[in-house]
Amino acid sequence: MKHRIITMSLACMTLFGWGCDSYLDINEDPNVLSEIPDAKVVLPSAEIGLANQLMGWDFGFGGGFWGQYWTQAYSASQFKFLCEYQETSFSNTYTELTAGVLNDLERMKDVSAESTNKGNYFVAEALSIFTWQIMTDVWGDVPYFEALKGNEGNVSPMFDKGSEIYADLFKRVEALIATDLSTSTLDESYDFVYAGDLTAWKAFANSLKLKLMMRLTETADYNNADVISFIEASSFITSSARIPGSTWSDGQEGKRHPMREFEQGGAANLSTNVIASKNFLDYLNNNSDPRIETLFVKTGSAHKGAFVGDFDSNEDSDGDGVKDDTEKYSQPIFSPNMDLVIMSTWEINFFIAEAYVRAGNNAKAKEYYDLGVQASKNQHITDIDLEMKVDEKAALVATLVNDDIISTGYATWVNGTIEEGIEQIAMQKWVANANYQHIESFLEHNRTKYPSVNLVDIRKDRTEAFDNFPVGSLTISVAGRAKTNAKLPSAPIYPASVLTRNSNAPEQRVDLLSKVWWNLKAE
Repeated sequence: MKHRIITMSLACMTLFGWGCDSYLDINEDPNVLSEIPDAKVVLPSAEIGLANQLMGWDFGFGGGFWGQYWTQAYSASQFKFLCEYQETSFSNTYTELTAGVLNDLERMKDVSAESTNKGNYFVAEALSIFTWQIMTDVWGDVPYFEALKGNEGNVSPMFDKGSEIYADLFKRVEALIATDLSTSTLDESYDFVYAGDLTAWKAFANSLKLKLMMRLTETADYNNADVISFIEASSFITSSARIPGSTWSDGQEGKRHPMREFEQGGAANLSTNVIASKNFLDYLNNNSDPRIETLFVKTGSAHKGAFVGDFDSNEDSDGDGVKDDTEKYSQPIFSPNMDLVIMSTWEINFFIAEAYVRAGNNAKAKEYYDLGVQASKNQHITDIDLEMKVDEKAALVATLVNDDIISTGYATWVNGTIEEGIEQIAMQKWVANANYQHIESFLEHNRTKYPSVNLVDIRKDRTEAFDNFPVGSLTISVAGRAKTNAKLPSAPIYPASVLTRNSNAPEQRVDLLSKVWWNLKAE
């Protein structure tokens, strides 16, 4: 199976004068060149490489299963290890982010560091900070201060504490925000995300700092008053940082949205292996959320989800005369024109809403919470499959535009306690991230502990569990329950290659229950 997709071929650029149009070509090594003539030529590779990993093989599927959007289909086994909570390292993504994305960004910075035009350097540094944040949020302690120095002879960099990495990331993002870009430019033809708009990239840097601040809400380092001051003095993204759906060449191998790539060309990793989780599907179904129609294909005239990690069941849990392992379950939809998100407007609006909740300002919290839900709805409208029949598409757009989940439906803001406000925001972030930011949902659950976990033992009595299912909660995988002593995974283990090649590496983790330093909230 080809897991490394949608990375730019820098070798191709060399052959054709650094102007190659095949920027979506796959399985080329972007790290073979020692020199580049201009920093901008690496930017498409870095942007697409990063975005691809965020919804690629490890984070897309891993986050999808651990975030309980999906579960493994009964008739296949590709992702059983994720549902069984077997030790997994997400090694492909670790390698691609370090040897690929971060190295490309360092190369951009090296080439552009002395230039009076700060555009290329600014974007490279912003994406580097973002990538390091993802690395340490997922794996915790990783090589950072001595990382990416193999060309200097350092092949065994020290592992740094997550808290120390965060402290340095704050220094870097604050220096970035202070950069004067008034006389700088960025070539729009090389910037797939914001088409050369440095004002948007400055807003991205502000949004990135806010994200770093909010990740620390459960630590002693968090100061909500400082966060509010920063929010009220700053401008944030009003358009998601994303690779637009128009970038893809859906009919060509290696040039599709990553989830489309894993499905097309006979691989069928989605249609064969992935079905909707009852946890997520019931939450959408029971609350009449119209986004369900762009997330999942109906089975017959309705949507149906399965218990998480229950792929060995041959009982008839719902009593409809069809055994669980032969039921028809809803499957996820990824349209050919779907955007690939790096950082979304909804997550930033939800972070702002949460900061105001913590400040006791429910009016401002509601304002940004509503903006977050609306931004999610707008994304679903944008990504409606262009191949749908005209009348079906029009009806779906009308439903998404005219639904009342914000004004009178289940997503209506309700003033309450601080914790109740945090829960409302977290639940809508869980919905909004589906099909776009799976690893973010996993990380945000680690931070907020929402959706909450119901410890119902489904295997004891599947009929009872079906009839009294805890809608709006996560459950422990049936097949993984014993493996983690009825707990959810908190972090992957380290890739074996990282440990065996580094004489300064720590001991391998024994399971998926290790917590990163900011994951402190009680379960």
